[in-house]
Amino acid sequence: MPLDQYVYFALSSERTSAQEMTARLGMEPDETTVRASRIIRPAIPVCHSWKIVCREPGLRVDEQVAHVLDRLRPHTDRIAELARQLSQEPEPGHAAVLEIVRYFRDADEPGKAGQADPTGKPGLFGWHLDRDALDFLAATGAVLDVDEYDMTG
Repeated sequence: MPLDQYVYFALSSERTSAQEMTARLGMEPDETTVRASRIIRPAIPVCHSWKIVCREPGLRVDEQVAHVLDRLRPHTDRIAELARQLSQEPEPGHAAVLEIVRYFRDADEPGKAGQADPTGKPGLFGWHLDRDALDFLAATGAVLDVDEYDMTG
């Protein structure tokens, strides 16, 4: 069964823009959203977001998480301070999140992503978070959100 997946760490706020977050962290994001920048009836993006993303194919979730966190760790103290401040804003929601997004698709070719590798490398289905990842989430007050979508007809 083919599998597409990506991971990102995001800071979100209704009041603090991604540009302000960048200035406070001293780190450029990979992606941003601007509150109310897209109008999709009836929803309007309710927050600004600042994201570090890994979309590299062929990696397990834990490997993608490691790539993201390796980039963030040198900034842990600033991220934690900003996340605490953002979480005190009056709007509901999580100021910091590690998001895992996975799409399970119909198998149309043998040997596609997610299947066991004949060389013995583990497939993409299994993953775990190690102690370092959990320590980062705890230090920054981030939540873990895993979205999995069945796209198999």
